[in-house]
Amino acid sequence: MSSDSPTSGFVAFVGAGPGDPNLLTLRAAELLGKADAVVLDAETQTPLLHHCREGVEVAEGDFVQRAARGQLVVRLCAGDPMLFSSISEEVAACVAAEVDFEIVPGVPPATAVLTYAGIPPASAVPEFRVVDAAQEQDWSVHAGCKGTLVIYNGVADAVPIGKALISGGKPDTTPVAVSSGGTTTEQYTVVSTLGRLQADLKHAGLTEPALIVVGEAVAQRDKLSWFETKPLFGWRVLVPRTKEQSRSLSEQLVSYGAVPEEVPTISVEPPRTPQQMDRAIKGLVTGRYEWVAFTSANAVKAVREKFEEYGLDARAFAGLKVAAVGEATSRALVEFGVKPDLLPSGEQSSEGLVAEWPPYDSMLDPINRVLLPRADISTDTLVAGLTELGWECDDVTAYRTVRAAPPPAPIREAIKGGGFDAVLFTSSSTVRNLVGIAGKPHNVTVIAVIGPQTAKTAEEFGLRVDVMADKPSASALAAAVAEFGAKQRQAALAAGDTPRRPSQNRRGARRRAR
Repeated sequence: MSSDSPTSGFVAFVGAGPGDPNLLTLRAAELLGKADAVVLDAETQTPLLHHCREGVEVAEGDFVQRAARGQLVVRLCAGDPMLFSSISEEVAACVAAEVDFEIVPGVPPATAVLTYAGIPPASAVPEFRVVDAAQEQDWSVHAGCKGTLVIYNGVADAVPIGKALISGGKPDTTPVAVSSGGTTTEQYTVVSTLGRLQADLKHAGLTEPALIVVGEAVAQRDKLSWFETKPLFGWRVLVPRTKEQSRSLSEQLVSYGAVPEEVPTISVEPPRTPQQMDRAIKGLVTGRYEWVAFTSANAVKAVREKFEEYGLDARAFAGLKVAAVGEATSRALVEFGVKPDLLPSGEQSSEGLVAEWPPYDSMLDPINRVLLPRADISTDTLVAGLTELGWECDDVTAYRTVRAAPPPAPIREAIKGGGFDAVLFTSSSTVRNLVGIAGKPHNVTVIAVIGPQTAKTAEEFGLRVDVMADKPSASALAAAVAEFGAKQRQAALAAGDTPRRPSQNRRGARRRAR
């Protein structure tokens, strides 16, 4: 009983997958987008609600009655709804109420967690056995499994299960892996053997959801592990920027295995009086300027919004020369439909822009004016440099940058207490504003900066700079932090130690400080 396009009451039992929200099926995302109400199986499924339309209700209680009243209800189920699931009674309730339902398979942890742990589910021996420890009592029947044995819901009894398998005839040298928090950045895997399981799990602190994997396939983890070996795996990274600015940076950090936390330190607001910008836009359209120089993506956004207010578009730049201070500003212009004529090939800064700016030549340039739509706190470097080259500058406040409100208390405590593994500073103002609204980062936190000026500001605030980008871009900064993390990991492994995140060293750091 199902329907591709439900128009009346309907319950969809949807597999939410093993934990990574990106492992949701297309059908699951489609149904979430249509849902009137969603029933969560666990709080960890909350990120999946971003697929839902605005105003969707997170429901509790009798969702069958909701469907009977005409609602489309999505019941999220961990993993795959048909594998070790308890939805049979809920499905029976739908049948009894004559409510249509659909069961959407999900990616099961039995295969996904193993894949994320670098363990092939079916290796040399073509046997793959999945057992629910909550229902199994006689482990001797599984001791003869020649292939891979995967055990759900068994982490609390891992040691007795191991002993029972040995008693059933399984060699005590059989490789075992216990993986907790699978497919998420909380994933942690302990590799052992049946005989050493008790000693190796003693201080591991593994909790459900977890899987126990028994078999020779575990030995291939050394060659196939790809997820937990990412350079910033599990690192909690503070990104103190505005939401719009931090999106691409956060996506890059996620690709390195990090958990970025965006904390706005700057709020971008319109100028207190709009007349100056109004005159500048009028001058731009009437031919007052030869050049327009953009020193930030926010300046592009401010001009674009003014254009829209006046019913203008990128065609108004016809006949003008346009300069951009760096790659991010250039991207914002291209999205607007404007290709910059001048972009620094070296340092992406006001100094870098001045170094390549052509001097004013009265024979070649009919107009000697440059429009600079900028922030209210901009320095005079660009104006001074262009004036020296013979240009007249209209330095116009296009937007104001004000300090954002302090982040929530748990974030402030994590910043000061060493809960973050790294913080990425993309300008001097982000250093000043973060310290102003949240306090100084703990001394175990890796401090990464975008360039020398930001490094100088960080040091003035008593921060130790650990990483500096090789070129002044957010992308290069993220890459530099990833390289730093990879080197730290390699050094730990070379010394025979377990790689640790910086935040895991905070107690030791406190002792050393004393």
